[in-house]
Amino acid sequence: MIINNSRFQISFQPNMKNINSKLLFQFIKFGIVGLSNTAISYIIYSLLVYVGLHYIIASVIAFVISVLNSFFWNNKYVFKKGDNQKRNIILSLIKTYLSYAFTGLILQNILLFVFISILHISKYLAPLFGLVITIPLNFILNKLWAFKSETYNNGLEEKNYVNNNTL
Repeated sequence: MIINNSRFQISFQPNMKNINSKLLFQFIKFGIVGLSNTAISYIIYSLLVYVGLHYIIASVIAFVISVLNSFFWNNKYVFKKGDNQKRNIILSLIKTYLSYAFTGLILQNILLFVFISILHISKYLAPLFGLVITIPLNFILNKLWAFKSETYNNGLEEKNYVNNNTL
């Protein structure tokens, strides 16, 4: 949008290339956190399956531990809030668990059941196949919902919500 007056001109046209590169960089950081989180989750899952726990119980335990790890790093590194933004940390943690519950518990366990019980894929390989579906969904849910921040100016709350300070 361009406001044009005889004395001045104001342009509100965002630089889409800059926004896209920031979003890509944020997705890469999310991927780095996700890789470490996936490694933690997979190691816990594999150890629990190895010692005889049922694969669904092992998946749930690994989920609880790995989401807490993911929340810490995503909050600190990926979806940082800006100086003029406010985020309720407890609400963000709850939203993180809810978003991951959909992808990490419900969807992943449905996929595990299909891969292991129906397609007879190894219990150790099946969780890796589910990542192709769950990782992009996790990014979208975290970015647009769990880590959404409110922008404040001069102590007044704006009802204009922003996803985080990088965009």
